[in-house]
Amino acid sequence: MRCRLGLDDTDHTDVGCTTSSLDELLSEIQEGMNCDIIDRRLVRLWPFAHRRTRGNGALGAIIDIPDRDELVLKKICDSWFDRLLTKVSGYPPSNIPVSPCLAISFDKTPENWYWDAVRGHVDPEKTLREARNVGTILFLTDEISGVVGACAAISWESDPHSSWELIAWREASRIGSERQVSPASVSQLGSLFPGTFLNRDPTKGKGLIAPRTPCPVLYGIRGASSSEVERAHIWLQSEKGVESCESYAIHRSNQISDDHLESTCSGSVTCKPRETKGGHARVSVFSGGQSLDLVAFREGGPVNRLLRNLEPGDKITWLGLCSPDGSIHLERLKIDSTVPRILSRPVCCGRTMRSSGRNQGLRCLSCGRKEKKTWYSIHFDDIHESPSGMWKEPSPSNRRHLSRPLSQGLPETN
Repeated sequence: MRCRLGLDDTDHTDVGCTTSSLDELLSEIQEGMNCDIIDRRLVRLWPFAHRRTRGNGALGAIIDIPDRDELVLKKICDSWFDRLLTKVSGYPPSNIPVSPCLAISFDKTPENWYWDAVRGHVDPEKTLREARNVGTILFLTDEISGVVGACAAISWESDPHSSWELIAWREASRIGSERQVSPASVSQLGSLFPGTFLNRDPTKGKGLIAPRTPCPVLYGIRGASSSEVERAHIWLQSEKGVESCESYAIHRSNQISDDHLESTCSGSVTCKPRETKGGHARVSVFSGGQSLDLVAFREGGPVNRLLRNLEPGDKITWLGLCSPDGSIHLERLKIDSTVPRILSRPVCCGRTMRSSGRNQGLRCLSCGRKEKKTWYSIHFDDIHESPSGMWKEPSPSNRRHLSRPLSQGLPETN
């Protein structure tokens, strides 16, 4: 009998990890009954979720159990969940209290549970009612926020383009201490195992596989296949300067899927870019019969620089996420066409010619030569690093988990 499990909101900003919690649960299920683990899943959700911690991911698993053993599975999960609640009750105080939820389903669940949770805010009460109406087994507390992620995890349908992430966990005695993951070894992963990606940020010279919080995860290796991330892990564990992990598991994931975005948009720039506090920049565009506010954060690097060079009349295409305040936070940007960039007035005698007055021409202040009023202009592509038609994206360390890198394919335009 095939069964889907979904788990969310077991972690704290400083303690715990939902990937580790799911691993503990699956180990107990395998010890308590006959069970085959078909698939583990790491499902990233809406980046603006109010209660998110770190990467805002929910966990899921597909397992096979003997027919008519639903009650056995439920009993094991019930016991495990009670002990989980005891464990999280000892977590430090937080503005975002932990609200664990475990969802179990033996039937197909509504796909909108995933799509709603990856693209916007979802009311937990609504998900709770729907889950109970279709017979989903739920373990939860009075704080029900975790039901959104848990139900999203069991409703996500993978496809042939899904990515994979191998999660390696630390030995218990090392949790909280500095991780030993050699930067030199991490820098070799991409060349030795080309099917892996986002191992490091070459623009900043730092690795991206090891968390910087005191959680149980040692590192996560992302890639295009389960076999490639496992080979990379085995090699990494053989390297000096990399601490030994206690255990590991491979998860199918919606990372780099762009599922949080609906489609590319195009429009015309209507004003000069405005710089805001912190080095961020924004610009207004007209698209689809309405005015939109596009934001490029300083951390966005190439996207921020490109936006700053826009002029009214430029036509652009972008991919971005609509934030709760209505502005579009850009994730990728390209220029389709530009208006001419005015460079200068004509030059005479080594100096720029000046206007002689209203409705009059230009005059050289040195020799008195006169000309009609003109401006010299130059094409955008001749003076900027980002020619028209070239997509720009933030550096790897400043991208969302869900964002598809340009190296994995260019966005489809409408």
